[in-house]
Amino acid sequence: MKGLDIRKNDTVRVMAGRDKGKEGRVLEVEPRQNRLYVEHVNIIKRHTRPNPAKQIRGGILDKEGPIHVSNVALICGDCGPTRVQHRQTAEGKKVRVCAKCEQVLDR
Repeated sequence: MKGLDIRKNDTVRVMAGRDKGKEGRVLEVEPRQNRLYVEHVNIIKRHTRPNPAKQIRGGILDKEGPIHVSNVALICGDCGPTRVQHRQTAEGKKVRVCAKCEQVLDR
């Protein structure tokens, strides 16, 4: 199974769906389902029952729902949404590289 090019805390733009055009930070990645959770994108309603033992108040909560990884594009700091390439540095470490400007995307 191949890993995903998008990781937690990356900034992405939604390219398709109800929230097309929104940008946000990746909160969680599920590589087996090819899905990820993006901050303030695909907001769903969650009806929760109160649980005083866990300090959970009941009611209707807004939370992020999953988005398929094919519907988002990684944001490069210089040129905006881009595809990802993989290169090897002189030290032999694999890094993600912007396909447009060839800037290293890994910190």
